[in-house]
Amino acid sequence: MLLTVLALLPSAAIAASDTFSPNDLKARLIERRAFEAVVWGVPAVNYDLMYQQMLGMGGQPNQIVYWSGLFDWHNQTLTPNPDVIYFMAFFNTQNGPVVIEIPPAEDGVINGSIMDPWQAALEDVGPAGVDKGAGGKYLILPPNYEGTVPDGYHALPSANLQGYALLRSIPKSGNKQDVDQAVAYGKRIKLYPFKQASDQPQTVFLDALGKVYDSTIPYDLRFFQSLDRFVQSEPWLVRDKAMIDQLKSIGIEKGKTFRPNEPTQAILQRAAIEAHAWLDIRYDTMFDPYYEGRQWVFPIAPDAIKGLQTQYADPDSYAVDGRGVTYTMAFFSTKHSGVGQFYLMSTKDRTGEPLNGSGTYRLTIPPHAPVRQYWSATAYDRATHALIRGRKLASRSSLSPGLVTNADGSIDVFFGPKAPQGKDANWVSTDPDGRFEVLFRLYGPEKPVFDKTWKLDDIEKAN
Repeated sequence: MLLTVLALLPSAAIAASDTFSPNDLKARLIERRAFEAVVWGVPAVNYDLMYQQMLGMGGQPNQIVYWSGLFDWHNQTLTPNPDVIYFMAFFNTQNGPVVIEIPPAEDGVINGSIMDPWQAALEDVGPAGVDKGAGGKYLILPPNYEGTVPDGYHALPSANLQGYALLRSIPKSGNKQDVDQAVAYGKRIKLYPFKQASDQPQTVFLDALGKVYDSTIPYDLRFFQSLDRFVQSEPWLVRDKAMIDQLKSIGIEKGKTFRPNEPTQAILQRAAIEAHAWLDIRYDTMFDPYYEGRQWVFPIAPDAIKGLQTQYADPDSYAVDGRGVTYTMAFFSTKHSGVGQFYLMSTKDRTGEPLNGSGTYRLTIPPHAPVRQYWSATAYDRATHALIRGRKLASRSSLSPGLVTNADGSIDVFFGPKAPQGKDANWVSTDPDGRFEVLFRLYGPEKPVFDKTWKLDDIEKAN
């Protein structure tokens, strides 16, 4: 039978094995699988890089990195929000469950989520979370936990050992007094091992203000080194076991040292560059306009949202591509989309041209923005999706002191390397040598955001 089949095959097919040498085939295999490893591994690497920065500050698991004031470009996480106070609680349940306590929303407000290291939300916290602003104790459980959960805790089972919570303390304004109050309120957050609940240790806070905290994603050999650290420290999830041999073929294998030789390093480098280029193209093309005929998009793929909110429970869907694109520019997800916050991203002006840091642009925000808390417009480096290095004025928001409002209640925010004359209070600084993008945040969004009766204007070239 085999001889009959072979006889029917074209001679070119029979000779295919002669076309490539074993080394050629091995190199091609490594490059293909490395490409897919990048797309699959972006959120894990994103998490690991933030975690490594915390360790570099002298931190340890079950401690909190925070910024003791409104940060500037030194915070090089992906699209961070410079109008609020960040608290990033890194936890590890290897030695048992961990508790995160959120204070009640009395003299402050916490918005945020507790996530696994794939950055899928385990639960939202604060007024938009399950505690509904009353505060609460969130008990993060390790994989296959069989112990009991006492009354008074919100139990969060996780299939992973590690994770982090991105918690934002919202100031009433950008004035120093209100910012200091938001910092003090945020420091009421607690993080400790559950086994020490009866005699809680003092929560350790690591202040990152003014320090370079760089978790921008390097699309080179360092990407695979980071991915290897993740694989070594986390259990394999059933949904991802198909990647075990894929990663093994590029030198990443649990329990073994990742030590690619020079030819393999070169192949991995090429694959990372190619994967980055593909992710970047998808970032520019995969999102539908939020408003018909305008440039704003909701920058998370619909199938990725569903997966992130359900731990990819749909047996017929695993949005690896959409997730990969999303986490090239973000490090956060919500369990309940659109409740606490809503995002719109634009990389182009009204005419469809990319936003260029050498130009001057205007964004007109219509009157009566439908938010219960605040709105903000922040500029990021289009190449890295981080705050533009060396630029202090990264954002303007409804919390910004001195923001000038037009006679009709609208507000103009200007983007450019220099402030237009008389517009300093409403100006965001850009780098004349690069492209930028703008993320518009709506915190406490209301119905007109979603039924689109309130529409955000496109960014346009200023006269």
